[in-house]
Amino acid sequence: MAKITLDNLAHSYLPNPTSEDDFALKELNHDWDDGAAYALLGASGCGKSTLLNIISGLLHPSQGRILFDGKDVTQAPTAERNIAQVFQFPVVYDTMTVQDNLAFPLRNRGRDEAYVAERVQEIARMIGMEDMLRKKARGLTADAKQKISLGRGMVRKDVNALLFDEPLTVIDPHMKWELRTQLKKLHHDFGHTMIYVTHDQTEALTFADKVVVMYDGRVVQIGTPEQLFERPEHTFVGYFIGSPGMNVLPAQVEGTFAKVGSQTIQLASGYKPTSGKVEIGVRPEFAKLSQSEGLPVTVRRIEDVGRHKIIRANFEGHDINIIAGEDDRVSADMNRVSFDPAHVNVYVNDWRVAPEGAQSVGEAA
Repeated sequence: MAKITLDNLAHSYLPNPTSEDDFALKELNHDWDDGAAYALLGASGCGKSTLLNIISGLLHPSQGRILFDGKDVTQAPTAERNIAQVFQFPVVYDTMTVQDNLAFPLRNRGRDEAYVAERVQEIARMIGMEDMLRKKARGLTADAKQKISLGRGMVRKDVNALLFDEPLTVIDPHMKWELRTQLKKLHHDFGHTMIYVTHDQTEALTFADKVVVMYDGRVVQIGTPEQLFERPEHTFVGYFIGSPGMNVLPAQVEGTFAKVGSQTIQLASGYKPTSGKVEIGVRPEFAKLSQSEGLPVTVRRIEDVGRHKIIRANFEGHDINIIAGEDDRVSADMNRVSFDPAHVNVYVNDWRVAPEGAQSVGEAA
């Protein structure tokens, strides 16, 4: 296992970058704890795989350093970094049996056959392939081959880090939950440092101790699932995490009040004078439809999704989503929405600002 330090790290695919916009990965300075499980979460093209490949040594950064436990490995090849990486699409040896594929990383490092056999059997049980060990990999389905790739990544106990680049993309949906559970168990049992790249918020939030949210080549927040939900440090975090995502409305903030369009709402705390692009953000879970209190809205439709209802409304040209309980009454005369003041966040130029006398909860880049 290893503590991973990103020191002044940035990368551009252009030979002579001249501005920040030329960098696929903006400057990063972070310490990732030894033995923690991280998920790199963001939309396609945000820099997740670029960062993972720099950590693994498959890509050399344009600037900065990578350190494992304080040792500079920036120039070290992948083999010397002692990591295991599982890619989005399966990488297996078709002419080998499943058993030999799983055993390969151990045999390559000279482990004795008794240990190899024991460990292969254990991993095969974890990935549900005990009855396929003697089959050749050629001809297996894509999801079976990916399970082999996952198993080969997990078979060694002595790695500095396990890196996963969207490894469940080709896995049959009913197997995804089971494999995520096995990865969590592996982390619990052996304490590997794990970094898991995904664009799926469910995968990220159920797998990781901390989620690293990336947007436009930048880490915009590192936090627990609770921190990302309660206090998104960037409007993208609020939008990307949650279903539906956070409501974001243009506002003018003055002290303990926010003027939204022609209406004024109460805030839980006071704010210093703000300038720039000022917005408030509130989760649909903390919005409530009523007959008499809050912003006047037009309800466009109601979606009953079983456990709750999603109310789609509009306020002066801005969409607002409201989540109501399955048994909550919703009637035609309910045309106002109020927000829980304790869960209204204020953003300036997309970054959350803390109220006077308070500090920001998340870890923003």
